[in-house]
Amino acid sequence: MKVLFFTGKGGVGKSTLAAAAAWQLSQKYRVLIVSLDPAHNLGDIFEVSLGDKKTSFSDGLQLKEVDLRKRAKAYLRSEIEALAGTYRYLQVLNLDCCFSVLQYSPGIEEYALLTSIEETLRDENDIDYVIFDTPPTGLTLRFLALPAITLTWIDRLMDIRREILKKRYTIQKIRGPGKEAHTLDYDPESDALLTKLETMRANYQALGRTLRSESCSFVVVFNPDILSRRESERLLDGLHELRFPVRLLIDNKVTPENEQTAAEVEADVGKLAGENVSLERVRLAAGLGGENREKLYYIAEDIASYIEKSP
Repeated sequence: MKVLFFTGKGGVGKSTLAAAAAWQLSQKYRVLIVSLDPAHNLGDIFEVSLGDKKTSFSDGLQLKEVDLRKRAKAYLRSEIEALAGTYRYLQVLNLDCCFSVLQYSPGIEEYALLTSIEETLRDENDIDYVIFDTPPTGLTLRFLALPAITLTWIDRLMDIRREILKKRYTIQKIRGPGKEAHTLDYDPESDALLTKLETMRANYQALGRTLRSESCSFVVVFNPDILSRRESERLLDGLHELRFPVRLLIDNKVTPENEQTAAEVEADVGKLAGENVSLERVRLAAGLGGENREKLYYIAEDIASYIEKSP
C-alpha cells in the first residue's frame, strides 16, 4: 500500500488535485481518498454526501471525510475513561463536567487527526493507494510532529510510572488501626497504565516508521503567486525538518497571463524541494470534454503518471 499526503496553503486547490489524482489512479488501482481538512470539499467535488465511514464511488475508488469534531470527542472520552479507571479517586473531581471545555484544548484536534490516520493505515489491507487531503500548512505540520513528540512524553511517563510502582513496593506493609497488614506487590507486567503506555508507544513507533518509509510521500500544491510561494517554502522546511519525503510539486491555476510568475515561483520552490522532486504544472482551465467535462475531479493533466513514476 502506498500513502500520499496532498499538502499546501489553504485555497491552492489541494482537495481538487487530490480528488483528480485519486480518480486517475482508480482507473488501474484500488484507491481510498480521505479528507482530513475540517472544511471538507471532497463530497462537493464528487457530488456525493460523505461522512466518517467509507463510501464507494466506483469499483476502484472509495471516499471518506473525517468528522474531526466527533473524533476529538471520542479521543478525549477514551482518555478520560482510561484516567478514571486507573485513578479511581479522581472520580470525585467529576471529570465529565470538564469534558465540554477539554474538547477545545490545544492539541486535541491534532491528536484526533493523527488517530484517524493511524486507524486508516492499520485497517486498510486491500487498498493500493491511500490519499490524504490535509488541512492547511500549520495544522498539518503540527499533527505530523506529534508521533515524535508523543514518544518522548510516553517514555518519560513510563519512567515515572515505574518509579511509582517501585516506591509502592518498598513500603511493603501498610497498617491501619484494627486492620491486618497487607503487601503491595511490585508487578509492572500487570500494571494497566504501563500496558496502555506500551501499546501507545508501539502504535506511534509504527506510524512514524510508515510516514517515513518509501511507501509514503508528500505532494506539495501551490499557486503562481508570492504568498503561495512563501507558504510552500515554510511547508517544505517543516517537512524536511521532520524528515518526511516529498514526491511531487504541483503548480496549480497557471494561466497564460501568469506564466512568468509561475516559472519564478517554480524555480524557488523546486530549488528548496530538491532536484530529484518532480514538478507538474496544472492549467486553470480543466477538462477534456465528453461526459466528464463538468466534473471537478476530471482535469487534462495526467497526475497519476507522475505519482507512479516518481521515486
